[in-house]
Amino acid sequence: MTSTATTVADIAADTAATTVLSAAEQEEIIRTHMPLVGHLVRDMLSRIPNHIHRDDLTSAGLHALVTAARGWDPQRGIPFHRFAGTRIRGAILDELRALDWATRSVRTKARATDSTRQALTTTLGRTPSADELAQALGTTTTDLKQTDTDVQRATVLSLQGFTTSSADDLVTEKTPGPEDMLLRREQIGYLHHAISSLPERLQVVITEYFLHERPMADIAADLGVTESRVSQLRAEALSLLKDGLNTHLNPELAPVPDNPESIVARRRANYYNSIAESTSVHSRLAMTNAHGHTSFSRGMPVAAA
Repeated sequence: MTSTATTVADIAADTAATTVLSAAEQEEIIRTHMPLVGHLVRDMLSRIPNHIHRDDLTSAGLHALVTAARGWDPQRGIPFHRFAGTRIRGAILDELRALDWATRSVRTKARATDSTRQALTTTLGRTPSADELAQALGTTTTDLKQTDTDVQRATVLSLQGFTTSSADDLVTEKTPGPEDMLLRREQIGYLHHAISSLPERLQVVITEYFLHERPMADIAADLGVTESRVSQLRAEALSLLKDGLNTHLNPELAPVPDNPESIVARRRANYYNSIAESTSVHSRLAMTNAHGHTSFSRGMPVAAA
């Protein structure tokens, strides 16, 4: 399915664009960049409901790729993958909007509810009650329930919209492929090595709070500090973990210190180096079994059988 908005926009672009490449050059550049469509579609599918069909988004993305090949002018100095990527993402988003039965106001309320719930969970150290969430949003529990109902109704309508598909087609395969599983196991391994490289107190807080799911009050009693201090240690540890993982997995997202010679910058650099020194492909994969599962002792995690 290709959205009406996408089709109209693409036709207008086709009409206005001046063809620069020959037909053979267009065909070659389209064939070469087809994997780009697959990459952008996979990235989008990881962040949207499972009932959205890959084929719908891929069709919109390929159409945008063809349009981009017709309108790209290499003399402007913009690489084709960047030129096409912007248009492909736009086409995919247009397709998603056409498939979304929820109104913009419902989605806005749902996002506000989710972000407030996450903020309260971080502050309180537990999931907030409906009354607490409603008070933070300045609304009532009745309105909260209505928002949830509207979102659920939109999901049901979206499912009903795919009337040409069988029930089996509507249920996506949740088991990751070999490549995805390997990447997931690598990420899990890096996370555990990053935790084990944390300073002792930070490591205790992360391990006890997240892996062993102990209440913050119990952790504070063990460490002889207040719950507020445990919350501060948790925030510090999460910041270190995020930057440490980005340093190794997503270097473009890694922070660049204003003063590399400062004490804080040197400590962080030492932490990043300790992760590198304590990890290898074998040790990372050893953290999980072939299905990506881990089990935890009171000490280090071990691969589940």
